[in-house]
Formats: sequence, structure tokens, C-alpha cells
Amino acid sequence: MADEPVCVRNYLRAADTESTLAAVQALGAGVEQLDGELVIRGVGLHTPAEVTGGVLDVGNSGTLLRLLPGWLSGQPGGEWTLDGDESIRRRPVERVAEPLRLMGASIETSDGGLPPMKLRGAGLSGVDYELPVASAQVKTCVLIAGLLASGSTRVTEPSMSRDHTERLLTRARVPLSRDGLSLSVHAVDELELEDVIVPGDPSSAAFLAVAACLVPGSRIVIDGMCLNWTRTGLFRIAQRMGAVILGDLEEPGEGAPAEEPIGELDVAAAPLVATEVLPEEVPLAIDELPLVGLLGCFAEGDTVVRGAAELRVKETDRIAGVVEGLNGLGADLEATDDGFVVHGGTGIEGGTIDSRGDHRLAMLGAVAGLASRSGVEVLGMDAAAVSYPEFERDLRALLER
Repeated sequence: MADEPVCVRNYLRAADTESTLAAVQALGAGVEQLDGELVIRGVGLHTPAEVTGGVLDVGNSGTLLRLLPGWLSGQPGGEWTLDGDESIRRRPVERVAEPLRLMGASIETSDGGLPPMKLRGAGLSGVDYELPVASAQVKTCVLIAGLLASGSTRVTEPSMSRDHTERLLTRARVPLSRDGLSLSVHAVDELELEDVIVPGDPSSAAFLAVAACLVPGSRIVIDGMCLNWTRTGLFRIAQRMGAVILGDLEEPGEGAPAEEPIGELDVAAAPLVATEVLPEEVPLAIDELPLVGLLGCFAEGDTVVRGAAELRVKETDRIAGVVEGLNGLGADLEATDDGFVVHGGTGIEGGTIDSRGDHRLAMLGAVAGLASRSGVEVLGMDAAAVSYPEFERDLRALLER
């Protein structure tokens, strides 16, 4: 969306991010792949191209599915249809369609508010929108639309979610302000973004960290990881459970910071105790909550996760996937409508777990195998490539040290 070329370093090459590159190229951006970096030559905020055949394929990327409508809905005269794989066609999109319609967008979804999603660009007006559920994806969609809308656009969350978008927009010189849980933006003519360095992903690092927490005698150092406080919820939960995790995790602050904090974490195995994950913690650990279930298996007492109904509409129903998957390995979990309860202290025996085509569940199964007494076979391990294609390589390298 920028007018000038932007260099992106430390770009993750995974299925979801490749889908994103393909989408921006289809919309007219140029992508030059150099040694260790990408140069993106954007089309500007107001001139995305229409797509041959009219359909933009988002693959398996729910983030792409929910961010693109914010940009495309504000392009008068343009028409696009967003679609993806079988998993994407089960992901709800009314949550982004509703606020965009309030701003004047023309959006059609399929039965049940699911993809494919047809967009007709229109002139947008600012809105004051309260999110029913804290969601960085929906928040981002509305903020991007606000860059194209007349007047002011304000988004209010019930609790804090990931703030990568706010930081990026601030670096792009967007007039953005924060007042508690509310964010406001106004229309801009262009985005002025300098080079982007992508920090190591906490969601991917979390699987290696939990392996170190659970395998006796383990210790690893994770370097170059994003320490943004809105992304490190799992690490704080694990610390509360007794895990040894040392590092300078960012603390919450006022306003909208521009930079992403980057640093290292030192993680070692230790005895664990149960904990309760409250609803306001869920958005800060949403993709890592399956790992809380695994940690709970080894913790003394009952670990409870509440307010996490969002897990039921991920790539698969992750509440069912975690509970049924870990129970099949000899654990004792109960599903609730909005989370799960782990009766811990017994660890995991072993067996077979089905990833259900979900990258997080695939990696969960692998880590469970390391911590189990007799080993775990993961069906569909290739799903990990969606977000962490080098997961097996990195895990094997740690085991060989």
C-alpha cells in the first residue's frame, strides 16, 4: 500500500506468507526477491489492480482473508472475490463484513457468513465501532479502512489484542492515537514506510520453549524473538506455572509505540503447578493456548482456560483438537464451551495424534512426543509448513546438541 519501495528483511517463507505475496502481486505490487530480503514496490493506498478472473486466492491464511477487505472495500469501482482452501471456507467473515458495511462498503458473503466473500469498492465514511470480541485481525481491517474513509474512525476493543498494526502504522507516519482500549485514525493520502525488519515469531518460538520446559534437563536460548508484550502471553503464563524463562519481556505502556522490541529468552525445565487463564489473557496468547493444555498435563493441579471460544473457529476446532488429541495420548482434559480444563500431574504416556490439518496441532503433537513416556506419532505433520516450515529441522537440531 506504500508509494515508495519497501525492503523487508527476515521474511518468513511459509505457506501463509507465500499466499500473501501472491495476493499483493495479483493486486499490482512488484516483488523482487533478493538474497535474504524482499523489495516490495507497492501500488499506493488508492490504486490496487483488479484481478484476472476476479478471484483472489488467500490459500489457508485467515489473516489475509480478514485484512484485505479493509483495503479493497474503500476502492470505488473495484470488484474482488476472496476465496481460499477448504479450511478457509469454514472461517467466519461477517466479523469484518459488519463494520465495513457500517462504513458504506458493499460486501456479500456465502451462507452462514462464510467465504467466498465478494467486495465492491465504495466511498467509505468513518465509524465508531466496538468489537464484540478482541481481535487484532478485525481491528486491523477497520483501521486500514479508516485510512480511506472520510472523517475519523475509532475502534474499541473489550481487551487488548496484538498491536503489530498500530506500531506499523505509526512507523508509516499515520496519525494514529490511542485512548485506553480505543484507537483512532483519519484518512491519509499515502503511507511512508521505511525498511521493515521482521522479528522472530513468538508463536513459533513457543513450541520450542515449551519443549524445553517439559523435557527434563533441557535448556535453550531463543535469540532474535519479538518481545512485544501483546505477543508474549504464553511465556508469562508458563512463568506463572513455574517455568524458568529469563529475558526482558516488554511491559505494557501508554500510547502507541512504533518499534518492535527484539531480544532473547533463556528457557529451562522446572516443576510446574496449575494455573487459570482468564478471558482478558486469551487474546495475548490465542495461538499458543494449545500449549497451555500440554503444560497443564505436567502441572500439579487443575489448569483452566476460560474465554477462549475463538479457538473453535481457527483452522479447526482447536478446543476439540487439543482435548481429544491429548486425551488420546493418556492425558485427562475436559472441554468447555469456551475453553478446557486439564487435570494434571500425570504427564503423557504416548500414542497417535491427528493434526486435523492444523499447523498448531501438528507442532503440539511433536512437542508432546518429546515429553511423553513412549513417544507420539503425528498424523499430518506437514501442516506445520503453514507457519513454521523449518520446525522439524530446528527441533532435530536442538535434540542433537
